[in-house]
Amino acid sequence: MTSFLPADLLGFWSEWVRPSAGLPTVLWSLLLAVAAASGHLVQRYMGMPKVVGYSMVGTVVGLAGFEGALWPLQGIPLFLLELGVAIVLFEAGGRLPLRWFRHNPRVLLQSLLESALTYFGVFWTLHWLGVPDPVANPIALMAIVASPAVLSRVIMDTRASGPVTERAMTLATLNTFYALALGYAQAGLLERGPAGLMTKLYPVLVVLGLSFVVGAVMALALRSALRVMSPTSENTSILLLAIIGAGAAVAAHFGGSAALAALIGGVLLKQLNPRPWAWSRQLGTAASLLTMLMFVLVSIVAAQGDWSLPVAGTVLALIGVRAVAKIAGVAIANPGSGASWKQAFWVGCTMAPLSSIALLIASNFATASPLLGAMITQIALPTILLMEILGAVLATVAIHLSGESSRPWTPEAFLDTTSS
Repeated sequence: MTSFLPADLLGFWSEWVRPSAGLPTVLWSLLLAVAAASGHLVQRYMGMPKVVGYSMVGTVVGLAGFEGALWPLQGIPLFLLELGVAIVLFEAGGRLPLRWFRHNPRVLLQSLLESALTYFGVFWTLHWLGVPDPVANPIALMAIVASPAVLSRVIMDTRASGPVTERAMTLATLNTFYALALGYAQAGLLERGPAGLMTKLYPVLVVLGLSFVVGAVMALALRSALRVMSPTSENTSILLLAIIGAGAAVAAHFGGSAALAALIGGVLLKQLNPRPWAWSRQLGTAASLLTMLMFVLVSIVAAQGDWSLPVAGTVLALIGVRAVAKIAGVAIANPGSGASWKQAFWVGCTMAPLSSIALLIASNFATASPLLGAMITQIALPTILLMEILGAVLATVAIHLSGESSRPWTPEAFLDTTSS
C-alpha cells in the first residue's frame, strides 16, 4: 500500500503539471524580487543608492554558490549583460556634450590624462608585484573604466546635478569608450607573439569600424522613427529598447562591441535629433529591470573569484593606485577647465566605481585565452566586486560633499520619524 500511494499520487499529479520556463527562471525571479526590496531598504535606512543593495544580494548569492551565471559569460547571461550595458551607454552617449569640448577642450585633456595615468599606474604596479605583462595589460585596461552604469544610478538616487556631476559622467563615458575599443581589440591578440604597431592598431580599427556602422544604423533608424512617432509615446520606448537589443546582438555577432555600438549610436542620435529626451521616462520600467538584473548578475559572477590572501594584497594595491591616478589625472589637467581644485578632487573621487563594463572586458579576455584568462580573472573579479559596492558608496559621498545632491543625506526612514 505504501509503495502504491506515491506512484498513484505522482501519476495523478503528472496529468496537471505543465512545464514552463523551469526552476532557474523561478530562482532568478525571486532573486530580482529580493534585490528590489534590498535596494529600497538600503536607500531608505542607510541613505545609500539602490545599486548597493542590488550588489549585496548578488554577492551573498554568488558566495553561496549560485550557478545561474557561469564564468566566462556566454549565451543568454552574456547577452543580458551586454543589453543592460548597451541601454546605459546609449543614454550616456545621448548626453555626451560634444559642443562643450569645442569651447572647453581641457575636459578632453582631463579624460585622456586620467585614463593614461590609470592604465600605466595599474600596469606598472602589477608588473612590480610580479604579475606577467600579458595579464597586467588587460587588468590595466579594465581599470580605466569608471562605470557609467553605477554612476548614473548614484546620480539618479541622489538627484544630483551640477558641474561635478556632469563632468564625472562625461569623463566616465569617455574612458569607457577608450577601454572598450582597446579591450575588445587586444583580446584578439592575447595569445599572439610580439606584434608591430600596425598589427596592434588594425584590430582597434576593426572594432571601432564595425561598432560605428551598427551604431549609425541604430541612430538613423531611431531618427526616422522620431519623425513620425512622439518621443513620449510608450511605443517609442518599446521601439528604442528593441533597436538597442537588435544592435547589441548584431554588433557582437560580427566582431564589434555591443556596448561600444550603443554608445556611438547614442552620440549620433543626439547630433541628428538635438532635442532633449526625458531618458528615465523613455526607457521605462523594462530598462530599470534590465539594469537591476545587470548589477545582480555582475556581483554574482564577481563573487565567484579567488579570495585568497595574496590576491587580496594585489587587489588592494590595484584599487589604491587606480584611485590616486584618477584623482591626479583630473587635477593635473584642471587649470583652465572651468572647475575649482575642490571640484576636481570630487570628480576624481566619483570615478571610483567598477562594474558591468569592466566585467565584459574581463570576460572577453577570459574567453580569448582560457589559460591567461584564469590569471586575469583571479585579480579582476574581486576588484570588480569590491569597487561596484565601495565605488558606489564613494561616489555618493563625493556628490553629497560637493553639495550637488538635492536629496538629504539623512536616510528617508529617519526623516519620516523626525517629521512625525
